[in-house]
Amino acid sequence: MSRLAQIGLLILVGVVAAIVWVGSAHAANCYVYTDSVGHVCTGEASQPTFVQPEPFTDSFLPRRTYARLNDLINVYSAPSLSAPIVRNVGDGFLFVTVQTAVESEGALWYVINYGEYVRAGDLRVVPSPTFTGMQVTRQPERPFGWILATVRPSRAPGAEPEVGTPRLDRYSFFKVYDAVTIQEPDQEWIWYNIGGGYWVRQTFVSLVDVKQRPEGIGPDEYWVEVDLYEQSFAAYEGDRMVYAGLISSGLNRWPTYEGLFQVWSRHTEVKMSGAEGKVDYYFIEDVPHTMFFDNDIALHGAFWHDRFGYKHSHGCVNMPPLAAEWVFNWSENAPNDLWVWVHTSDPHGFLSLHIDPLMDFAGP
Repeated sequence: MSRLAQIGLLILVGVVAAIVWVGSAHAANCYVYTDSVGHVCTGEASQPTFVQPEPFTDSFLPRRTYARLNDLINVYSAPSLSAPIVRNVGDGFLFVTVQTAVESEGALWYVINYGEYVRAGDLRVVPSPTFTGMQVTRQPERPFGWILATVRPSRAPGAEPEVGTPRLDRYSFFKVYDAVTIQEPDQEWIWYNIGGGYWVRQTFVSLVDVKQRPEGIGPDEYWVEVDLYEQSFAAYEGDRMVYAGLISSGLNRWPTYEGLFQVWSRHTEVKMSGAEGKVDYYFIEDVPHTMFFDNDIALHGAFWHDRFGYKHSHGCVNMPPLAAEWVFNWSENAPNDLWVWVHTSDPHGFLSLHIDPLMDFAGP
């Protein structure tokens, strides 16, 4: 490998480390004093713009064990095949919360509700997503976002990645420093400069940028922007962004409708079911941190998938459970019922802003 290539590789490694590491550590406050003196650092810590949210001490999420039920299984009134059958769950998208486990007649059983037992082999425990998004401590100066699929960035827009370029993993965080459109054989695509002279095509990313407060929302009111194009969200207090992350809105068959809404009902946990007798039947117990805003459409945590950044719902706005918990707790004591602005952004808007030279159905 040439020395120039080695230097470029080291730069990218540094960029990846910088965009992924955005913890609570503070950077020195540095500025240019004069051309002759150069940079001066005060030694005082400056608050980073983006930080990982701290876990809530009273959160119930770490104590929950979620599981998907197999189709057409029986639920028994006791941990025995000879016990009366409470119900047959049917065929669909079926999730429950596991309360505890018991051994009976040489077999393992799970309690899913009071007086309801399921054989261990009739369900599959699912890990809850760990992606959180970012808490925003001061107004971002440029667009930012997350990598949606593992990718090797390129040295120039439209170019193939160089051999040996480290990969950026899904959910890697970055800022946008430039954007250009490139005509490729299939169609025109936007490429984003993510720092260090590296570029990524728009199909691999989801972005967030500061938006103007919609008309009708007061300067001190709380609101959430849901961007259907980018599959991202941002939470605001008046004009100030305070949190941002990824969502999964409705698939084309069950779209999430655009408009300005207000949350009309809030639930720490709630059962969701629908389409009984149809191919898209779903029954999900204990959906966490649910905020209904458009009739039966809600912002809520989704523990049953990890496809955030892509459409993946039955119309609701799926959020990573930890992000939904943050928004739920943050907005609980807001001076207003939380506003929800659902819209579709124009990705070409990023070209002129802040620039320096179908999976299957998966729940509500």
